[in-house]
Amino acid sequence: MTTDLAFISATDAASLYRSGKISPVEVTTACLEKIYTHNSAINAFCLVDVSAALEAARLSEKRFREGKPLGLIDGIPVAIKDLLLTKAWPTLRGSKIVSENQPWNEDSPAVARLKESGAILLGKTTTPEFGWKAVTDSPLTGITRNPWDTGKTPGGSSGGSAAALASGMTILALGSDGGGSIRIPASFTGTVGLKPTSGRVPLWPMSVFGTLAHHGPMARNVRDTAILMNVISLYDARDIYAVPGLPEDFCEGLNEKIAHVRVAYSPNLLGCKANADVDESVAQAVRISQTQGIRVDIIANPLGNLREQVEATWRVHWLLGLMKISQSYPALMKSKDVDPGLIALIEEGKNLSVQQILDAISLREELTFSLNELFSKQDLLITPTVAIPPFEIGLNVPRASAFKHWWEWTPFTLPFNLSRHPAISIPCGLTADGLPIGLQIVGRLGEDKLVLQAARAFETILPSSKFPGQK
Repeated sequence: MTTDLAFISATDAASLYRSGKISPVEVTTACLEKIYTHNSAINAFCLVDVSAALEAARLSEKRFREGKPLGLIDGIPVAIKDLLLTKAWPTLRGSKIVSENQPWNEDSPAVARLKESGAILLGKTTTPEFGWKAVTDSPLTGITRNPWDTGKTPGGSSGGSAAALASGMTILALGSDGGGSIRIPASFTGTVGLKPTSGRVPLWPMSVFGTLAHHGPMARNVRDTAILMNVISLYDARDIYAVPGLPEDFCEGLNEKIAHVRVAYSPNLLGCKANADVDESVAQAVRISQTQGIRVDIIANPLGNLREQVEATWRVHWLLGLMKISQSYPALMKSKDVDPGLIALIEEGKNLSVQQILDAISLREELTFSLNELFSKQDLLITPTVAIPPFEIGLNVPRASAFKHWWEWTPFTLPFNLSRHPAISIPCGLTADGLPIGLQIVGRLGEDKLVLQAARAFETILPSSKFPGQK
């Protein structure tokens, strides 16, 4: 267990709260001190409510003294991505177009569940404008930096949440994922991020990106991710796609062996190839797992060379969402204070034909069917999370690369937003320059629990690294 309270796990914190050895006020104060010390350089938080956080921590401390904690994460500091509504705090979505002067009187379902469980909400984390891209910079909040190297991006669009975790500014965080926006920053910052099965974590208001979008848990280890998943996955009728039914305990059996589980490893899914450092790190993780009794079959490319079709299909769905944003904010297209990359994509979306949209819907269905066929033979699928390591801040694609668009360097995350399968990113090593690399584990629809079990199994056998600034 770490002696630095800002890097303590939620599991350890809860145990020590119950024994009275530490208090929620101490842990919250440790996180606030990290924010005070590092946020000006990293820019992970765009809003911090010190007084509200400390008051909530004092109330939590009182509940633990009385033996009446509210839930699994009572007293645990959590950061909220600034795309999720949070009562009394503005949700500006990284844009100067959104007016701060309006009623902020609703919580999104995940935020509401946090409050009901006694979590300590620290503030809102940065996002690119309306979450449109996979790096985190915006006209409103500027550039968010990677704690491992402040000249590099933490990824996006949940980059603020990931950077806050990696720098000890929070214990847990919420993110959202429409094309990899939880998993990409998890990979780039050496943290853990789960994109759940679509509908497993309720959303409200519904995302403009429809069922591409997912809300999910982010943490520094798999068990904390499972604990947060327990809290935020409770049914909420405001989400018309939410999965009803009894709550599931994602921590139950988390440490069970998975020797009986059939795992496929595809280093070049859809004909995609990762950077040499990434490719070797994930391959090494697979080799280690095979020596530890995990059955992993290497499958070169189970879905064929469909990269261009999948990217085109995802892109049509994404453009439709961006066009909805422009309709909701009419001033956006006339403003000089909007990310020009966002404007360019909205203009492109105006040229979509009905046939292109119908084809994209059909191809999405075919991809999902193909993945369901794969999962009829395999229980889990492993890929790299992102094809490249973190790159220079202020850019949407690495300098001097062949990429024209951001989605071209994250081909392994996009398919599972289209297909809605659960997918998690866990750390699996560092590049030669000491930057994090992520391994992605994907499971059948609805089998988020098995994905977490597998992630925990890999976590226990793979080498780990301390976070920057961790004592």
